[in-house]
Amino acid sequence: MMYNESTPADYHIHISAKHKIFDLKLKEVWEYRDLIWLFTKQKFTVYYKQTILGPAWLILNPLITGLMYAFVFGGIAKIDTDGVPGILFYLSGTAIWSYFSSSLTNNASAFTANAGLFGKVYFPRLTMPISNVLSSAIEFCFHFLPAAIFLVYFVVTGKVTPNWAALALIPLCLLHLGIMGLGFGIIISSLTTKYRDLSILVGFGVSIWMYATPVVYPLSMLDAGWMKTLLLLNPATMPIEFYRYALLGKGTVEPVFMMVSWITTIVVALAGTAFFNKVERSFMDTV
Repeated sequence: MMYNESTPADYHIHISAKHKIFDLKLKEVWEYRDLIWLFTKQKFTVYYKQTILGPAWLILNPLITGLMYAFVFGGIAKIDTDGVPGILFYLSGTAIWSYFSSSLTNNASAFTANAGLFGKVYFPRLTMPISNVLSSAIEFCFHFLPAAIFLVYFVVTGKVTPNWAALALIPLCLLHLGIMGLGFGIIISSLTTKYRDLSILVGFGVSIWMYATPVVYPLSMLDAGWMKTLLLLNPATMPIEFYRYALLGKGTVEPVFMMVSWITTIVVALAGTAFFNKVERSFMDTV
């Protein structure tokens, strides 16, 4: 094969453990976008390959959870759903929270769960957390299907009126929660390389966080006071309330606290990147 001497025939990539602590290496991550997609597909293959119902669990799981919440919180506890039909309120809330919680929990084990792979071959480590968020976003589309069916029915019957102008901003809410889940997740993942017991607390902590977020109850049911302010300071509250406001036409959106949520998300993402880049250099010695 003949090569033109004026055009380089090959190139090389220099891999070094020394890099800036906030260096995201986004150009390199983009070059490995095919690997991100492979990781995303692999997750679905591993999760549903040897199951009886397969991917059907993506729809059945949120449907069963939503029905359970409707029975317990709506039927027994009689919690008000701000005028929204209970089944729709809980199904839509379950879908968005599942997306956030899976983005966080899957990234919380990014180092420990993939230590064998990380130790054998080089690739930008950030591709793994990004693929976890993407797979969670795809799962959200399936989780949302039962809610979408009920939404269409209640819109047609006039029981629910979405905020049509705000619907286009729902992807921004997903981006918001995805970055937040990634940030918190990789911080926990970086810490668990030395403190393994933190991984045990993740599931428990996410469950508590859900009840500290207006997922199974509307924020409007709380009167002004310290408890409502505390919930508003929860960074997950505003994106979920905006999602509900756009989708169901009901929700409490406070611009100041939305800004606080975005600032918190950005700070957490930067802190997560710093931890991730620092631990990446030597985590194979401790994991």
